[in-house]
Amino acid sequence: MLKSRIFWRNVTYGLLWLATLSGVVVLMSFIEVKKSTLVCTKVHIIMPGNQYFIDKEEVDNILGLNSNSLIGRRLVNINLHALENKLKGNPFVETASVYADMDGVIMVELSQRRPMMRMMNRFDQDFYVDQHGLKVPISGNFTAKVLVANGYIDELFANRVDSLRTPIAKALFATADYIRKDTLWSAQIAQIYVNQDHEIELIPRVGNQRILLGNADSLATKFKNLLAFYKQALPQVGWVAYKAINIKYINQVIGIKNDNLKRDTAAAKPAVTDSATITSTPTRDTLKTIKN
Repeated sequence: MLKSRIFWRNVTYGLLWLATLSGVVVLMSFIEVKKSTLVCTKVHIIMPGNQYFIDKEEVDNILGLNSNSLIGRRLVNINLHALENKLKGNPFVETASVYADMDGVIMVELSQRRPMMRMMNRFDQDFYVDQHGLKVPISGNFTAKVLVANGYIDELFANRVDSLRTPIAKALFATADYIRKDTLWSAQIAQIYVNQDHEIELIPRVGNQRILLGNADSLATKFKNLLAFYKQALPQVGWVAYKAINIKYINQVIGIKNDNLKRDTAAAKPAVTDSATITSTPTRDTLKTIKN
């Protein structure tokens, strides 16, 4: 008796699974038949953000909405994958997705690259660097308000999306990335300059002095020392007292007076014995300056 019940229960479960599978097959067949008759009724473009290297008109051109309209064509005759690859081929597009819904609407979702820095190399080439450290061409549609880096920069640009190659370009990216993530320094630093010694200098918005950063090592410590100098040394002498502030060495800050400034501030080599060591909580007495 028990075996009979188990047998019929298994038969019942098998029939239910068969009925479900048959229903799925019928539904999929119905969907395929409907898709074969669906025509494109609309193209809906979604681009989040409010800064555009490319606008919807340019997206329309890439998709062929002007010369060879998609609207009115059967979806089975539209290669959505090819349209998606066209969008991805644009240097300003970071991600792109193209698909159609059951109402015949082609959905186009794309995100654009976000510039973080504008780099001008010593060969008069001009390009952006995005948040991933990739080189991106300049756009005729949009000018991003980002940090500008110029000077003796050897990084070449082949007018296509590419990664950074040279050590100085990577150091500039690390510096710009640190600055943009800090509200204080993103408001204070206006420009980055690379001098003949391939050392980094920062140009502030407030004050006429150059900030000698050197390289991109220990950025958190260097900027912490700079902040301490701003708070404790400059209020005593004023913003115009120094032509350069040297923070290249992580254990000291050196203010170089205006009267004896050398032509290339980055070439100044102050005597360590005359400079001040800055601790994690410096006092006024530790922030001494020297004349070079």
